[in-house]
Amino acid sequence: MSEATTIPVTKDVRDRLKKYGMKGKTYNDILKRLMNEVDYKAFMERQYKKLEEKDKFVSLDEI
Repeated sequence: MSEATTIPVTKDVRDRLKKYGMKGKTYNDILKRLMNEVDYKAFMERQYKKLEEKDKFVSLDEI
């Protein structure tokens, strides 16, 4: 693991963050997982937008 740092957050944010973890997981683990999920969702949204812009795209809902 690379050098650790301190990020100041309010107790409310810290307590909310704890709820996203499981026993044995560090805040670093939790934050990495959450960021990966956000990155994936953003990527997929961009891909769907590209598909919607194509003339031949037909949504499965329309079939």
